[in-house]
Amino acid sequence: MGLQNTMRALADVTRREILNLLKRGKMSAGEICEHFDVSGAAISRHLSVLKEADLIFDTRDGKYIYYELNTSVLEEILLWISELKGESHD
Repeated sequence: MGLQNTMRALADVTRREILNLLKRGKMSAGEICEHFDVSGAAISRHLSVLKEADLIFDTRDGKYIYYELNTSVLEEILLWISELKGESHD
């Protein structure tokens, strides 16, 4: 189920763009929203899907919640894809 959630999360262009934004470092939902022409509720839903897929995690700092990439899951995905391609990892 984990890989299925991950692939579903990655299938959406907005969610992929959110991941690209988070490459720069942690961001609040408000900071993420500034980059899109959609509602805050829509971004919140995208963030929930990414969290369910373990592609991001959040931390609370006072009244703000900051989102960051979960690089360990991304590394697992890259390893799986490279194994599919027949690349060796010795």
